[in-house]
Amino acid sequence: MSAILLTGSSRGIGAATHTMLSQRGAKVIGHASSAGRGDAIGADFTQPSAPQFLWEEALAQSGGRIDVLINNAGLFEANPLHGSDIDWLDRWEDTLRINLTAAAQLTRYAIKHWIETGREGRIVHVASRAAYRGDSPDHWHYAAAKGGMVALHKTIARAYADRGILSFAVTPGFTDTAMAGDYLASRGGDDVLRDIPLGRVAEPDEIAAVIAFCALDAPASMTGAVIDANGASYVR
Repeated sequence: MSAILLTGSSRGIGAATHTMLSQRGAKVIGHASSAGRGDAIGADFTQPSAPQFLWEEALAQSGGRIDVLINNAGLFEANPLHGSDIDWLDRWEDTLRINLTAAAQLTRYAIKHWIETGREGRIVHVASRAAYRGDSPDHWHYAAAKGGMVALHKTIARAYADRGILSFAVTPGFTDTAMAGDYLASRGGDDVLRDIPLGRVAEPDEIAAVIAFCALDAPASMTGAVIDANGASYVR
């Protein structure tokens, strides 16, 4: 039975992924930004010490072994160009810390764990089509963070494949979550949908299925792959 640490497991894609992996028989250790959300470990990624706390708590709950890390936690909020300098910088730094830096910290702990114990492991990074296509004028910070996550993923895949440490990235487009719903409403809704050839946004279960495949089933030769799931709204 695989022991999996899944960040951002309390809602949306994370909740769907938690359910799907649990149904497959994995031991899923969830995370939320605050305590009190079911069995999820509460850790606020705006705090630099939170990823280390989460990792140590997850190791304790799993009996000292984690096989898969899924970096899914994310923050998506507007950062208007004409906001105050302080607000703009605060939102930039919070988004980079939650979406990229915390993921990098957890990835570092995972890789060190597998090297020190001589085990193989997998990392799944939930990025975004924004890593390639960019995003709205109010979301530079989000696109930059997700672009950084994809670059991080590719570097890890090349550096540690010979140790059996595999890295995968998933780049969803709009998905039917509260976070995306707010954005769709703010951008005109129907106009955004017209840019998606599939004619609709993705369901959380669709993205969860891709994540679960990477976590449990993807062949080792796929390490380094970036899997798009955006209804053909961006193709490479």
